[in-house]
Amino acid sequence: MAWYSNAVRLELQPESRDQQSIRPTQMILHSIVAPWDENRLYAYWKNSTSLESHFGLDFDGSLGQYLSSTTRADANYQANRRADGSGAISVETASNTKASDPWTDEQLDALADLGVWGHRTHGIQLRACRSGADSGYGIHRMYPQWSPSGTACPGDKRAQQFRAELLPEIVKRAGKPAAPPAGGTKTPVVSLAHIQAAQRRDPGLPQGGTTYKAEGLVVEAALYREGLLAKRWVDGSLGSRTRPAVSEWQEKCGYRGRRPGEPADGYFGRDTLTRLGQKHGFRVSA
Repeated sequence: MAWYSNAVRLELQPESRDQQSIRPTQMILHSIVAPWDENRLYAYWKNSTSLESHFGLDFDGSLGQYLSSTTRADANYQANRRADGSGAISVETASNTKASDPWTDEQLDALADLGVWGHRTHGIQLRACRSGADSGYGIHRMYPQWSPSGTACPGDKRAQQFRAELLPEIVKRAGKPAAPPAGGTKTPVVSLAHIQAAQRRDPGLPQGGTTYKAEGLVVEAALYREGLLAKRWVDGSLGSRTRPAVSEWQEKCGYRGRRPGEPADGYFGRDTLTRLGQKHGFRVSA
């Protein structure tokens, strides 16, 4: 099983359980032809027989993963049904409804990091695929083995970006040592009192204003990995966008509002903050 730590895990069933294993040797990029984020794409595939991909990428760079990259995803036609067991990691990316727009800077950045992960985790070769079965990176339109009836996916502008910008950036980043975990090797520590103070003060500050930014970033990153907060709001400001995510986390922990049917209040207590830290790798102090 291989799950990318920078993606929200949105596991599809029964596909995750029932589909055969693959040995990833390729990464193939698509456009959704819809302005959908990772959660909307998950909802579509969860209730549909349409062909799923391993990853879904929003305009803001937020990423969802639906299957382990060592499990077959049904996109890409024969790319995941080769006799030798090799296969392709498939990535759907949000676009306009004509797939005529370029990837955003945030999408390119996220795709470059994902491409490096594919190389370091699975040994995908740092080049464009030279055939439908050759190890490397590609876009859906490149080979008939990936699209039997032909396709323009992911669109002309993105095809140009793939060659001119994205693939060179993957190669460049892959030549650098892997970045150390945030905060080095030490477990991050956040203060309950600081987080509670930030939740009181940050909503009244100008947009993006922060009270305890470093600690806020740790907590928001955990909420993002939990699938409760969009990546664009991981900014260290525990403002109005963060509170609904905290409320959802409280409800996952079994807390409810004071009256029947009311949501949880959206403010961390020691138990809910500690449980979030235990799951996502930080400690809580007084």
